Amino acid sequence: MLLPIYLYGHPVLRAETEEITPDYPDLQKLIADMWETMYNSEGVGLAAPQIGKSIRLIVIDGSVLADEFPECKDSKMVLINPELDVIEDMEPVSRAEGCLSIPGVSENVKRVEHVRLNWLDENFVEHEKDFFGFLARIIQHECDHLEQTVYTDHISPIRKQLIRSKLNNISKGKVRCDYRTKAPSK
Repeated sequence: MLLPIYLYGHPVLRAETEEITPDYPDLQKLIADMWETMYNSEGVGLAAPQIGKSIRLIVIDGSVLADEFPECKDSKMVLINPELDVIEDMEPVSRAEGCLSIPGVSENVKRVEHVRLNWLDENFVEHEKDFFGFLARIIQHECDHLEQTVYTDHISPIRKQLIRSKLNNISKGKVRCDYRTKAPSK
């Protein structure tokens, strides 16, 4: 089932997230709905707060970017209760980022390109792995959503001021998307 993407300004994007357990109600259906919603929205990642759930759950599939970023090949994964460790062994790289919750806006964000991630998959099997390059960026971006952060929090105050009217319009639901959205209540 296609779920609406909650837009910038919605309180759920700033709400604390809770860990989930194997007995979380209808978890497999929720994961399937998140995949369907992400692919329909042409995203490469989707965090549960973006669909109105304050839980620590993410789906990622950057495979569509593999021609430009080979590290994204075969990157389809479900992240339950992820714990991210940013490895600062390289200089941060500035690249354009966008977000399904902030449609029509893209800004350069500096991020490191090496992270270590601990997580549970959809079968609650534990994993630990290092990720590099653009895939590390996708993981950081989605994990930010679990920490009440959106990518515009990482841009300079001047850039934020320059896009303030766009962000205000998005928070009022004044945005055109090819996917379902849910604006903050008035």
